[in-house]
Amino acid sequence: MGQQHQIKRGVSLYSFQNDTFLGTMKLADCIRTCAEIGAMGIEIVGEQTFWGWPEAGVADADVAHWHELMREYGTVPVSHDFMLDYKRYKGRVMGFDEQVASVKKDIDFGARLGMKFIRSLVSIAPEVLVACAGYAEDKGITILLEVHAPLHFDHPWIIRHAEAYEKSGSKALGFLPDMGMFLHRFPRVWKARFIRNGVSPAIADHIEKAYEDRVLSEYVINDVREMGGTGPALAMAETLRHNAAFEPKRMLDFMHRIHNIHGKFYEMTADDIEPSIPYDEIVAVLKQGGYQGYICSEYEGNRWVEDAEPVQSVEQVKRQHRMLCRLLDEAIPAGLRA
Repeated sequence: MGQQHQIKRGVSLYSFQNDTFLGTMKLADCIRTCAEIGAMGIEIVGEQTFWGWPEAGVADADVAHWHELMREYGTVPVSHDFMLDYKRYKGRVMGFDEQVASVKKDIDFGARLGMKFIRSLVSIAPEVLVACAGYAEDKGITILLEVHAPLHFDHPWIIRHAEAYEKSGSKALGFLPDMGMFLHRFPRVWKARFIRNGVSPAIADHIEKAYEDRVLSEYVINDVREMGGTGPALAMAETLRHNAAFEPKRMLDFMHRIHNIHGKFYEMTADDIEPSIPYDEIVAVLKQGGYQGYICSEYEGNRWVEDAEPVQSVEQVKRQHRMLCRLLDEAIPAGLRA
């Protein structure tokens, strides 16, 4: 099939966190799986993929093994997702210079791994990232702030970042939208888990319907209290504070600084559909905006099903990539055929 875009498929190894924690998949297994399904971009969370990071550093041998796997499977390092633990010291917040030094450490690590990008948590102040921009440019790295629900591209904090990036004039600062901010329906796996945790089906139905109707979260929480909900029921209602159904088209005004996408998903059905996130709209917007980077799968349904059944991370990722192949007008590779 002919392609009229330059959008590429990848995987965040965060998707395989259950498998790596339980020891059923090693790093080589993760990379091989991605290559087999034609998802050639590899994103990592440093702490998950490299034991001891960031406290103990990473041995040269481990970095060499990473590069060997990239060569063996023809995969491409995309992003190192880093954390800035500015509350790591008891009794005080990390100072500005300490925060800058910490980010530079992650820039160095991303460069060692051959990454083009490092993902910044949304909580990091724009002044810190601007102070690191020149250093990142010298290392061939672009720092991408993750735009994650409940924040969005019209949120004052994100606008503050955007204005700071433009004022800096640096091309080493950008955004990484997480597709969870386009949660148009309450995920079925969330609802099922809350019911297993003790929420009555009537209250669960009410919360689900309220989310679909975009009812203000405070009203829903009050409704649940009036319905006699406590504990898990209130926790389910609280999820509405942290999720929202923003419009994918808002990415268009920021596309010149969007260089990687977190393909968040909570459930892929047997017919390769994500019921809660409108990927058809999302991909159409990315095509319209001329996006040229990766969509990296980020499976987060694991935590919602692991109490009831074995987590099928690989199968879930495969289903998402069959969906992406359809939306990106790609032929289905052999590793994705049912």
